Amino acid sequence: MFVETRYEHVALNDQGAPIIVGTTMKVKELAAERLAWGWSPEELLINHSYLSLGQIFSALAYYSDHQEEMDREIEADAKFVSELRRKAKPSPHSKKFLITPQ
Repeated sequence: MFVETRYEHVALNDQGAPIIVGTTMKVKELAAERLAWGWSPEELLINHSYLSLGQIFSALAYYSDHQEEMDREIEADAKFVSELRRKAKPSPHSKKFLITPQ
C-alpha cells in the first residue's frame, strides 16, 4: 500500500519512507548521492537510467521541501554505517587487498 503525496512521482511506502513510484529507491538515497557527489539531475539520470528526469526532479522537490528532516535521516544512516564499520572485524579476504608499504 502506498500513500499518495503532492509529488507526482513520490509516494510513501508501508514504513512511511518517501520512495520514487515504480521503484524501490528512497528519495533520501537519491538526495544523499546528490549531496555526496554534487551530481546535477542530469548526472543522476546518467547514473540511474531506469529513472526518468521527471522522477528525479519530483524526488528532489520532495527532498527540498523536507530537507531538514531528510538531512537528519541521511546523517543518522551515515553514523549507523560508520558504527557498523568500526565494530566489524576484518574479513579474512580483506588481507588480499591490503597494500603494505615497501
